[in-house]
Amino acid sequence: METFLRPVTVLGGSLVLTLIAGWLLDLLLRRADTRHAETPLWGLLRRCRVPVQVVLWASLLRGTYLQARILPDHPVGVGRALTLVLIAGTAWLLVRIATVIVDYAYARYAAGESDEARVRRVRTQVTLIQRVVTAVVAVVAVALMLLTFPPMRAAGASLLASAGVLGIVAGVAAQAALGNLFAGLQIAFGDTVRIGDTVVVDQEWGKVEEITLTFLTVRTWDERRITMPVSYFTSKPYENWSRGGAEMTGTVFLHLDHSAPVPHLREHLERILPQIPEWDGRSWALVVTDTTPHTIQVRATATAKDADDLWTLRCAVRERLIAWLVTHHPYALPRVATSEAAPRPAG
Repeated sequence: METFLRPVTVLGGSLVLTLIAGWLLDLLLRRADTRHAETPLWGLLRRCRVPVQVVLWASLLRGTYLQARILPDHPVGVGRALTLVLIAGTAWLLVRIATVIVDYAYARYAAGESDEARVRRVRTQVTLIQRVVTAVVAVVAVALMLLTFPPMRAAGASLLASAGVLGIVAGVAAQAALGNLFAGLQIAFGDTVRIGDTVVVDQEWGKVEEITLTFLTVRTWDERRITMPVSYFTSKPYENWSRGGAEMTGTVFLHLDHSAPVPHLREHLERILPQIPEWDGRSWALVVTDTTPHTIQVRATATAKDADDLWTLRCAVRERLIAWLVTHHPYALPRVATSEAAPRPAG
C-alpha cells in the first residue's frame, strides 16, 4: 500500500502546490495591474503563469522522485524525462519573458511617440529581436536536451574533433540561410523597410505585413500575399513609398483633342479637388505635357497623405474630369477623322 500511496501523494501534492502557486502569482499580478493601470507590464506578465507552473512542477518532482519511488524500476528514465520537461519549461518561460519585455517596450514607445514612421521602425526591430531570442533559446534548449543522453555526448565529442571540416560544409550548406539572417538584421537596424511600409516589388504594389529572420510578406491591394526572401531587399532595387514620409503626389493622364479647353479644364479641377476627401490640400496642377498628330496629353497632378488615399484620389479625378468633358465639351474627346483631307492649293 505504501508503494502506491507515496508516489500518488507526491504527484498529487506537487500538482496542488503548483496550481496554488500559479493562482497566487496570477492574483498578485492582477492586483498590480489594477493598481498600476498606466503600465501594461503586469498584465503582460500574466502570460508567464503556465510556464512558471510547468517549471515549478518539474522542479518539485525532479527533487523528490527518488524518495517518492515513482516507477522505482526505471529511475534513470524518470529522472531524464523530468529533466527534459524542466529544460523545455525553462525555455518556454524565457521566451515568454522576452516576449513580455519586447511588447512592454514597444507599447511604452508607441504611446509616447507621435511619428508613425518611427513607431513602425521600432516595431520591426523589436519583432526581429524577439524572433532572434526565441531561436537562440530554442537551439540552446535542444542542445541541453541532447546532452542529457550519453550517446549524444560521445557524438558531440566526435563532431567537435572534426569541427574544421564540418564548419566548412555547414557554412556552404547554410550560406543562403545565413545570408537571409544577416539581411533581416540589416533591414531591422538599417531602417530600409519597416512593417506597414508601402512598397513596390516586381511591379506589385502592397504593404509590408510581416518581417521574419528569413522572409518578408507583402500584402497587395487585392489581398494577395507575396512572400520574398529578406535578402531581396538588400540586393535589389525596390520602391518604398513610405520612406521619408507617406505623403505622395499622383498623376492622371488624359488624351484629348487639340481643341480641348485646357484653361477651363484647369479651373474645373480646382473646383472639384476640395470636394474629394482624399486630397490633402498641399498642391495640384494641370498642364499639357505632350502632343501627337491626333491628340494632346494632359497631365493633372494632386497630392494625398498616403498611397491608399492617392489611389482613390486619382480615380476620382479621372472620373470627374472625363464626365465633365462628356457633358460640357464632348468635342474635346479624342476621335478618329474619317473625312477626306483638304486639297492642296495650286501654285
